[in-house]
Amino acid sequence: MDDVLCYLMVGVERGFRKFTQKGVSDVLGVSVGSVNYTVNKLASIGAVVKGVRGFEVVNPKKLLLFWTVHHKIKVCYSSHVRLSAYEIEGMMPPGIFTAYSGARLYYGIDSADYSEVYIYVDCDVVREWFVEFESRSILGELRPNVFCLKPLRCFDVLNLNSAPLSLLYVDLFNLDTWYSVRFLKDVEVRLNAVLEWKYYWVEL
Repeated sequence: MDDVLCYLMVGVERGFRKFTQKGVSDVLGVSVGSVNYTVNKLASIGAVVKGVRGFEVVNPKKLLLFWTVHHKIKVCYSSHVRLSAYEIEGMMPPGIFTAYSGARLYYGIDSADYSEVYIYVDCDVVREWFVEFESRSILGELRPNVFCLKPLRCFDVLNLNSAPLSLLYVDLFNLDTWYSVRFLKDVEVRLNAVLEWKYYWVEL
């Protein structure tokens, strides 16, 4: 479901609102049944309207909120590194930053100081990359400040080289730091402006 919701939401963010179940199935390499399951859920809350040949996103905000509550942050590697967040970002191998780093690096949104770095990346590469900087206390492991997330299937399909605002939104919503709320509010303002402009532009 996560891949389907990501594909639809980023598509809407880019100005598209009409899709077909088979088209989504083919491009993501998932079953039509899986796509239909997600579309039916979205239709039941009024986020999409189903037609004879496909479906149309009629309420982008409901689609976004549905993805937000069903999205799971899948950490495949985490560690405490003896570096600042900015230093960690500068040493990362190619990947897609999300949460605080993604908001700051891709959109200039710097709502508060932060100490954790979240990135969609090959976790094995990062594990080898940072092993010499890992830090542990005498009493046990320190709180992680590097979180590597498993990339979603839709990233390659959508040719992502940076995190879309909608992805930042759903990831920030699922974090529990006090400053995630500040970042979330600022990302939401930017995302609302993009969705309204592109969504209504396609309507013309």
